[in-house]
Amino acid sequence: MTQTRCPWCGEDPLYVTYHDTEWGVPEYDPRALWEKLILDGFQAGLSWITILRKRESFREAFEGFDPEVIASWGETEVARLVQNPGIIRHRGKIEATIGNSRAFLDLSERQDFAEFCWSYVDGTPLVNRPATMAGVPAQTEISVALSKDLKKRGFKFCGPTIVYAWMQACGLVNDHLETCFRQSEV
Repeated sequence: MTQTRCPWCGEDPLYVTYHDTEWGVPEYDPRALWEKLILDGFQAGLSWITILRKRESFREAFEGFDPEVIASWGETEVARLVQNPGIIRHRGKIEATIGNSRAFLDLSERQDFAEFCWSYVDGTPLVNRPATMAGVPAQTEISVALSKDLKKRGFKFCGPTIVYAWMQACGLVNDHLETCFRQSEV
């Protein structure tokens, strides 16, 4: 029996697995939320499947996305990463990741990052039931507000469209189509 999925994942096995097991599942771990935000920033201008194919290389290059390690990095590490073919070699995004690690640590001293993020949806996933992909917004008032708040706290590569995609990926928003078998599961 064939299950109906959101059409964006196509038939690529990696994309299908991501759709079926990860996308839209509520994430409450602060470090996992931060990692996904960083990866969504790297995705800007590219397809998500590109990032998925490089995710393990990203994890290796960025020391498991340990913000305490990354926060100490400087030009030597940037130069090394710009030469790493396993990741997206965009200097601005790499430098933003270093800065975002510092912003994450600074915010985490005052408030749990997961609590901060989830406060924008009152701690409960927003459940939409779009009939078609055309019914899925690129951004919302909430993603605009969260993006502004992140930027105010020193984060970069976190515009409202990136933030909304991240909210979908991390389950703050459930945008599986109403015909998708995952809509009711997550």
